[in-house]
Amino acid sequence: MTESDYNECVRNNADKVYRFILKNIRNEEDARDVVQTAFERLWRNRNDVNAEKSKSYLFTIAYHHMIDHLRKVKRIQLKDEFGAESGIQNRPENNLKKILEEALMRLNETQRSLVMLKDYEGYSYDEIGEITGLNQSQVKVYLHRARIHLKNYLVSLENVM
Repeated sequence: MTESDYNECVRNNADKVYRFILKNIRNEEDARDVVQTAFERLWRNRNDVNAEKSKSYLFTIAYHHMIDHLRKVKRIQLKDEFGAESGIQNRPENNLKKILEEALMRLNETQRSLVMLKDYEGYSYDEIGEITGLNQSQVKVYLHRARIHLKNYLVSLENVM
């Protein structure tokens, strides 16, 4: 990969990678750090990366760094996730975006990433497999299970009232 290929990759994919990471991490500063690290690693390994595969390589790096970051944050934060959420909450009826975000956050990291890559970013099963290191049938199974969890959460009456 040449310097101009790298610059083109940055120009074409920076927003997409950032948006994907931000949707999963939900913290702008942390998302910027993950994306910056991914581009830095792509730059360091540019001689080993084929220009046509740079997008997939970039998303793979960002995905793995995001997973590492989320695991680190879980170890650092020792809070009871059900403590604050166990009570009854008053929600505005038209706050669909918040409800969808809550549903996504209930998925595990892999499932959430697969949903984001497929349904938000529009990647094919093969591309998602390359990014996550899963084979195509694993991607389909995990994505199907994630969608079932989302459906069950979203149709539950207590979650939408």
